[in-house]
Amino acid sequence: MTYPLFHDPVPDVTPQRLPDWLVRMPAGTLEDAAICSGAALAMLHMVRARPDLPDALWRARLALTAAAHCANLAGRRENEAALRDETCLLRPGDQPGPAGAIALVWQNVIARPLSQSRLQRALPGLDAAQLRAWAAPGAGNPVAQAAQMIEMVLSDAPRDELTALILADAALARALGWDHLIPLLGAGMPRRDLTARGDALRLACHQALIRSIRRALPLAAGLSHSAARLKAVAPKLRAKAAPRAIELFLTRDATAPAQLTGAMSDRAARRLCDRLVALGALRELTGRDTFRLFGL
Repeated sequence: MTYPLFHDPVPDVTPQRLPDWLVRMPAGTLEDAAICSGAALAMLHMVRARPDLPDALWRARLALTAAAHCANLAGRRENEAALRDETCLLRPGDQPGPAGAIALVWQNVIARPLSQSRLQRALPGLDAAQLRAWAAPGAGNPVAQAAQMIEMVLSDAPRDELTALILADAALARALGWDHLIPLLGAGMPRRDLTARGDALRLACHQALIRSIRRALPLAAGLSHSAARLKAVAPKLRAKAAPRAIELFLTRDATAPAQLTGAMSDRAARRLCDRLVALGALRELTGRDTFRLFGL
């Protein structure tokens, strides 16, 4: 028996958003919330496996959202655009402000594979007990382990939301077998939920994950599309340093033309960025005429 050969490409079934049934499903009880967050995490796991996802850039965008949220928890009013300006336009030797320092911590923890040494470098104030608690296999499901980290940190230091949320996302990533931390709880836990304990805290973590993944899935789909467009126009670029610039745009949330001057002149860098904007492969992110930043 012979079978016909099909040459049409297999349709992409990777989820680009949470399905309507999941969004509409009540998540007011611990059991319902666990079902919903588990389904959402499974979809996110599929998205992470996409070969066309610019994973580093995706994590960087999520880290910017988490940084703005944590800055707000710390009493700062800087939004994502302000944090982008502060971190991207920081000159060598300059020190960031309090909100900028929070953004740099998030950038550091998502930049490379998750490890004890990475957490220690990003969070110099991390004590040995907290690090041992993160490294040890936790009890319960991944979300329960993340909640345990929040409760442990905030029981000792009630105002250290940044450390609590980073360690919670790190515990979640470790329990799920992810090699990188993905800022999810760090972007979705309101202050009132961080005061909860026990089952109430676990419920809040499930609900926060649903909210964060609801934003993370379409972001991943949009960045995958934009990355494909950038790669498609890359052969049209004549600058010798264009491949290095493309690599930066595919891994960084935002890039200033001055950050490309190690490989080309300032004028050539600005011309390259403007050319990519004209080709529809890049966006100018600030709306300004000076101190411009570019990204997907």
